[in-house]
Amino acid sequence: YPSEFLLQKITEDNHIPVHLHVSMSLQYVAELKGNAFIEFFHGSIAEVENEELQHLMWSSVLFYKTPSVEVMACVLLSTKAIYFLLDDSFFHEDEHLSDFWSEVNSDCENSTFHLSCCFVLKLNDLQSVNVGLFDQYFRITGHSADQIVTCLTRDSYNTHTFIQQLMAVLSLLARTPSPEPVDKDFYSEFGSKNTGKMENYELVHSSRVKFIYPNEEEIGDLAFLVAEKMDGLANLPFLNILLYVLAFQVNNVEGFAQNTSSLQPKTLILTSSDLFLFDEDYVSYPLPEFAKEPPKKDKYQLADGRRIRDLDRVLMGYQTYPQALTFVFDDIQNQDLMQNLTLDHFGE
Repeated sequence: YPSEFLLQKITEDNHIPVHLHVSMSLQYVAELKGNAFIEFFHGSIAEVENEELQHLMWSSVLFYKTPSVEVMACVLLSTKAIYFLLDDSFFHEDEHLSDFWSEVNSDCENSTFHLSCCFVLKLNDLQSVNVGLFDQYFRITGHSADQIVTCLTRDSYNTHTFIQQLMAVLSLLARTPSPEPVDKDFYSEFGSKNTGKMENYELVHSSRVKFIYPNEEEIGDLAFLVAEKMDGLANLPFLNILLYVLAFQVNNVEGFAQNTSSLQPKTLILTSSDLFLFDEDYVSYPLPEFAKEPPKKDKYQLADGRRIRDLDRVLMGYQTYPQALTFVFDDIQNQDLMQNLTLDHFGE
C-alpha cells in the first residue's frame, strides 16, 4: 500500500465535475495527484494510523437534517470510515447548520488559509445503504439522524463502483457474522405472506450492513403519482415511465453571467405523453427506523409539466458532458381543446 493501480485510479478519479463550482480549499484537493493525495489523506484526514484509502469520488451530498442544502464533497472510502470533505460554502447556506456542526473556525475567513470541514462516518456505525432508482443516487444510514447522508452521483457507473468498493471494504471488518438462514425459496425470502406483494430487494452483507435496492413497485407508485399530476389523463390505463434522471434546471438571469447558482436540482421524468420536473426529497425517504413522524414535504413535488405534443423543438449544445438541452414548447392558451374533442368523439 499504496499500489501503482490505486495511485493511478486516484489520479484519474480526482477531478471536480466541470459544471459545479467549489471553494479554493477543494480546488486544492482536486489538484493533488497520486502519492501527494495519499500523503494529504494520512496527514490531514485519516483518524487511524494504519487505515488505507481505497476509493475516491466527487459527488453532491445531502444531509438528513438539512435536506434542502446540496453541497459538493470529496467522498473518501478507507478501511475504517467514509469521509466527506465538504465545501466551506456549506456553512453559509443555512442558519440552522450551527446546530448540526458543533464548531466552525471563523478565524480563517479573512486569511489566505482555506478551511474545509470533514464529516466522518465510521464503517462500524454503518447500518444500511439504500440505492435510488436507476442507480442515480444512494443513501448511507448510521445509528442516528446525524449519520444519514445521500450521495447524488447522478451517474449509475459511479454509484455502482462505490457500492462495489464499499462491499469489498466491509468484508474486511471483524464483525460477528449473521446466523445462517434456514433454506428458503425465493418467494418466502422476499415476499410477504400477508399482502402477497414483493418487498424491496434487500441484501444483508456478511458485515451485517443491509443493501436495499428499489423494486418494481416503486416505479408503479411513481407512475401513479405522475398520473395524478396529468390533468384529465389520470384515467389512462397504461402509463409508462420512459426515463427517470436526476438533472439540473438552468435558470437564465438576464443581465448576469450564467453561474452555478442558476442550476436548480430537479428530477426529470419522461412519459409517452408528458415531460415532468419534480423537486424530490432524496434523503428523507424511505423513513429511517428512528423517525417518529414523516417529513413535512412529500417525496415528490411537481415543479413543471408539459405535454410532448406541445414540444416545438429541442436545442442541443455542442459542449462535452454534461450535455445541455433546451426544450421549447408552444404556448397554447386552451391546452385542453384537442384533448376534450378526442374524449367527446372517440371516448366511451
